[in-house]
Amino acid sequence: MGNWNRDLRESSTWELLRRCCSLSMAAHQSPDAPFLLDWFPSSFSSPPPSPAYAIFAFPGSWSAADWLSEQVSDDPFGSCEVDGDLFPSLMTVFRSVPAVVHAGFLRCFRRILQDSALRAEASILFSCFASVHQVKLRPFPGKVDRALNCKRQIVFTGHSSGGAISALAAIWLLDSLKLHDSQDFPLCVTFGSPLVGNDVFTNSLLREGWSCYFLNFVMNFDIVPRILLAPFRSIKKDLQAILHLLFSKWSCFSLSFVENSQLATFFATILKNSQDITTKRACMLMRCTNPLLQTFTSFTQLSPYRPFGAYVFCTMGGSLLMVTNSEAVLQLLFHFLQMDYEQKVEEVADRSLNEHLLYEAEVQKSFKIPDIVHLDNLQAVPLSLRNAFSKEMQLLGILFRDLGLSADARLRLCAIGEQENQRERNQVTVDETRSKIEDAMKFLKEYQEKCKNRGLGYYDTFKLQKHYDDFDANVKRIELAGLWDQIVEMLKRCELPGKFESRKEWVELGTSYRRLVEPLDIANYYRHAKNEDTGPYLLKGRPSRYTYTQSWLEYIHRMDMGSCPDSCFWANVEELCIDTNNGKLYFELKDRITELEKQAEAWHSQGLLSGDVFLGESTFLKWWKTLPQEHRSKSHIRRYIDAKVLKRLDVPPFDDARKGASVGVRSGELPVETPVKGPYG
Repeated sequence: MGNWNRDLRESSTWELLRRCCSLSMAAHQSPDAPFLLDWFPSSFSSPPPSPAYAIFAFPGSWSAADWLSEQVSDDPFGSCEVDGDLFPSLMTVFRSVPAVVHAGFLRCFRRILQDSALRAEASILFSCFASVHQVKLRPFPGKVDRALNCKRQIVFTGHSSGGAISALAAIWLLDSLKLHDSQDFPLCVTFGSPLVGNDVFTNSLLREGWSCYFLNFVMNFDIVPRILLAPFRSIKKDLQAILHLLFSKWSCFSLSFVENSQLATFFATILKNSQDITTKRACMLMRCTNPLLQTFTSFTQLSPYRPFGAYVFCTMGGSLLMVTNSEAVLQLLFHFLQMDYEQKVEEVADRSLNEHLLYEAEVQKSFKIPDIVHLDNLQAVPLSLRNAFSKEMQLLGILFRDLGLSADARLRLCAIGEQENQRERNQVTVDETRSKIEDAMKFLKEYQEKCKNRGLGYYDTFKLQKHYDDFDANVKRIELAGLWDQIVEMLKRCELPGKFESRKEWVELGTSYRRLVEPLDIANYYRHAKNEDTGPYLLKGRPSRYTYTQSWLEYIHRMDMGSCPDSCFWANVEELCIDTNNGKLYFELKDRITELEKQAEAWHSQGLLSGDVFLGESTFLKWWKTLPQEHRSKSHIRRYIDAKVLKRLDVPPFDDARKGASVGVRSGELPVETPVKGPYG
């Protein structure tokens, strides 16, 4: 099976989902076991039957301590940042802001991950993958290894909070498999699961293309998927009693554990908080300018949790509604919980708990004759049956009418659809600018070659601005800045599709742009002495278009944050020149000087730093000549400096200088100069 979005209409998929649902409910009644494992089909023939699955079902937690997370999080909603080592993909590209997840569920998953039962079996898969793909994998728990080694597709599943744990397990495995070409991506299906993470969590899955591996079944009135929309202090008093009731065996199911008024208060609290957050999100979607919105937000605590993956809403009539847009799911979680005027709060609250334990019966019934309505084209959602022109929209309109979905809810769905379409239009606009970016960069590359031929270099020629083409290069720099600033701002505001950040052609273009053009921005910054008013370029003056494209590259290649600052070389040179001219002593700057030389040597050997850096009249070499004689005589960058210049400076040539001539500067390119005596001798 590839993913849920593509395979949900196949009969074999329903058979798998029935098995997952049954195993999840079995785990529900086995909370002491860390997980249940089912091989489906059970045959272990070689080769295995196709398709073949290993289903891991996680039990939910029925302790309020795990839900409230008071011992591990001070946040009113029990959230904490994810561990970057465990979930390296769950972060923003810009500034690597980690996703926020429910601290209690994360702690439960860590316990399961560290459990000795999971590591009991030998890691055959690890040795196979290490030899075939030659990549260092993090060790997998033993039973997951065994399942993969048996050529079984992993399926993680769970009911209630067990579903949240299964989602974390799936992301953990997806992250582990990301570094090689395996197509055996795990699947995850949950039943009545609470929410798990925030916007960053959801957007990270979209960016990685993993959302299609997650499927969440929700009964219309099930209260559990909505619980985390309320702050814990508002439900703390009643939560343990509610969880005790939900854990009860079906045969013992009774409201005698909880008073009707207590249950009604619990339900009303969650409904109110759901309304608060969905109303705010709807106002943001519709560009509401009412100042009351800001006032409301300032004193109201809103849940950070958001839906992710595909949601299948199960109606009591047997129809299934599938929704993949996170914002639409959030709105439906609230609007499907609405009551008729004739209904009492106590009745709906009672139903909201009953439905949490009816998944197996209801879902199994639905699976006999799958009747799925896909809510894909949100912008075309009919406000009434009279507006439903296509057959699909008529079916959707009838379903919404039967579910009692209000006109306000439909209007919000239309607004979400418009936002989704606007992102697609923005992507088309950005793609159309690519040719403009490439043309401008082509001009600057030609300009770079002209500068080399003049014997001064790209950076210094631009900084001096003595020729007509220097002016033209500055115009291209400004044009490119405008184009990239627009793209980066769209990415920051999530105005492009989630997968845009994973498009390698744009990552490569952004990296080429940064390495080609940032030196010109640095030259312009110090040419106009902006550092005197604003401060050093790297601290105060670096535009976000460069920090973003650098973070982009580091994220895609899983590098440490800030590990690719090659385009900032000239900013470090300028600051060292300023400190030297201001009278700082050599020993005060020695560490920075040594680090800069190491970087120059490494980046030049990798082709990231042009040879014109070592031209005789370059800013770098003029400064380097002022360093103490002893330092210059031992510096490894001598190999890239013209022999005549070294001779004038009484600096011995590097032993391997002739071997490195192909990457250095050819002898005879530089004018003969008089040695410069700097402050260091």
